[in-house]
Amino acid sequence: MSKQSPKYIFVFGGVMSGIGKGISASSIAKIVQAHNYKVTSIKIDPYVNVDAGTMNPTEHGEVFVLADGLETDQDMGNYERFLNIKLPGSNYMTTGSVYWKVLNNERNLKYKGKCVQIIPHVTDEVIQTIQKSAVKNDADVVVIEVGGTTGDYENVLFTEAARQLKLRHPDDVLFVMITFVPYPVKIGEMKTKPTQQAARSLNEAGVQPDIIIARGEQEIDKKRKEKIALFCNIREEAVISAPDAESIYEIPLNFEKDGLSSTVLKKLGLKNGGECDLDDWRKMVKKIKNAKEEVRIGLVGKYFGTGDCVLSDSYISVIEALKHAAFDQGKKPVIDWINAEKFEVEETDLAELDKYDALIVPGGFGSRGIEGKINVIKYARENKIPYLGLCYGMQLMVIEYARNVVGLKDANTAEINPDAKYLVVDLMPEQKEKMKNSDYGATMRLGEYPCEIKAGTLASEAYKTENIMERHRHRYEVNPEYIKSLEDANLIFSGQSPDGKLMEIAELSKAEHPFMLGSQFHPEFTSSPMKPNPLFQALIRASIEKIKK
Repeated sequence: MSKQSPKYIFVFGGVMSGIGKGISASSIAKIVQAHNYKVTSIKIDPYVNVDAGTMNPTEHGEVFVLADGLETDQDMGNYERFLNIKLPGSNYMTTGSVYWKVLNNERNLKYKGKCVQIIPHVTDEVIQTIQKSAVKNDADVVVIEVGGTTGDYENVLFTEAARQLKLRHPDDVLFVMITFVPYPVKIGEMKTKPTQQAARSLNEAGVQPDIIIARGEQEIDKKRKEKIALFCNIREEAVISAPDAESIYEIPLNFEKDGLSSTVLKKLGLKNGGECDLDDWRKMVKKIKNAKEEVRIGLVGKYFGTGDCVLSDSYISVIEALKHAAFDQGKKPVIDWINAEKFEVEETDLAELDKYDALIVPGGFGSRGIEGKINVIKYARENKIPYLGLCYGMQLMVIEYARNVVGLKDANTAEINPDAKYLVVDLMPEQKEKMKNSDYGATMRLGEYPCEIKAGTLASEAYKTENIMERHRHRYEVNPEYIKSLEDANLIFSGQSPDGKLMEIAELSKAEHPFMLGSQFHPEFTSSPMKPNPLFQALIRASIEKIKK
């Protein structure tokens, strides 16, 4: 396939947030990729934070860490999972990061004394970042999701940049709007007026949608398609139906069923690139649909509450990784959100955990719910319930073992109690020096790091290799001073950094527990539906064995 100038697909959201813009953008990227084009994805977030690292998960959902260490929005995880690729940090931008670059340029006299303005300097920075990403990723097609909702004041900057890029390259830019078509039960019909208003709002910003993806509880009928086409100034075949789906992984197939990829390729002047090859994807979706036997997983966390609602997005990568592993083994995961704080009360009956085939304590920060998590870990260890601890979940597993097996009753992490007698989890000496200087960002271990695995362990059985790369997001480590006493009490550190200083995986032998393992890294960040992460695969296998027994 001869190389031509990159094509750009901007994805905007209309009517309201939370309608699946990220999944839609991922699905568009997937079906274009299936036509044998090299695709990359960019997320633009309109908030002023420089990155997502300082935001509470209940504020904006999970923080997804890229291989190069950038802390980003959870949609970057969706892109990686759907496309089965690694994305660089340059594929993520925020209002804060764009202004940061512009202000640094201004301080370094790169604008040659000009009055620096939003147009053209800030919008040019956005456009240059997008175009550089196309080059860096050697992409034929770049899918750019513009965060927020059409008409929001804070995403006007990025809408304007998209308009200018289209003006400069009219044949290479496509605009897609994801909209919501409500179906008020009392009225008895789908209403297109909100979509018309959203399209008009984009028009006011100088952007005419080329394609409108209509989200709704059910399929959009021909009558509604005709109406959207007429009032939004597009052809009927460019109105794509996006009904609710049982699994997000069905959405690329639904889009393809409605002819989206051929419409996209035609509008961008791209050759078909051969038949849309989604055969492996269809097999994977078929496995999901055929999975009937359940495995019940308890996810013990603290980032579930947002008002009166449950925010599962706080742990979206963990949830998806569980689904990948379970569906791959023909099982249907039933995931319960368990608030760790309820187990901090002494009279709480932990026996309710017996109904679970596995328990997970995911990553997190801070003291809230910690003693509850430790109580859950102790119960899982003593009652042989398969357990996977992720990051903080591994550190708390080590603390629980130190307290209740080694006999270090005051064992703790310096994050919670820096004055504890036994700091089995602590900052490394070089990190402490940086903390003294308030250089908090530099104390974090972020991104992909190597890990060496000991033979004959649960970890080696799962990974089937001695050397792995996984992603981190933490600043505290298992304290080397306590490693010998923990190992003497039969805790196995089966994964370590190549220099042997950092403990990456802790586990119990199969003789002591069917599956008790914690990883200092986040294996959920490298899981995809086509390639489930080995540790989640191992947890599901242990769950299946528990069910059999």
